[in-house]
Amino acid sequence: MFKSIMIGNDHGGLDTKRMVVDYLQDRGIEVVNIGTDTEGIVRYPYYAAQVAAAVAAGRVDGGILICSTGIGMSMVANKFKGVRASVCTSHYMAQMTRRHNNSNVLCLGGKITGPFEILHILEAWLDNEYEGGRHAISLEMMRQG
Repeated sequence: MFKSIMIGNDHGGLDTKRMVVDYLQDRGIEVVNIGTDTEGIVRYPYYAAQVAAAVAAGRVDGGILICSTGIGMSMVANKFKGVRASVCTSHYMAQMTRRHNNSNVLCLGGKITGPFEILHILEAWLDNEYEGGRHAISLEMMRQG
């Protein structure tokens, strides 16, 4: 499903971003990296907005946002029409947000989730598909606002 993913991060997600980029590239997914590549303090809304705008416009298939917790990134991204950004801290959350919510932006916490769990979350988010059916009612309600 995801052939291209834009990734954005602030300083709190730098180390995690590097690991995520390697993982995505190993799976043959095109990565558009617009996040910071330094440890200097930057403001996450700048990166979250760029990724969310690209996903909303269909320039990429999905997005991944990484800050210290993933929370701030998700709050910014979800302001964009058509973006369904989900903070995931477990494999199960990633699996369900794809199956039930058709999540198109994954938000991760580089300071709260360990590297092995991050990879497990990525695997679930990438390998699961939206189920539709009864879940389409809820997505339509979300779309209408």
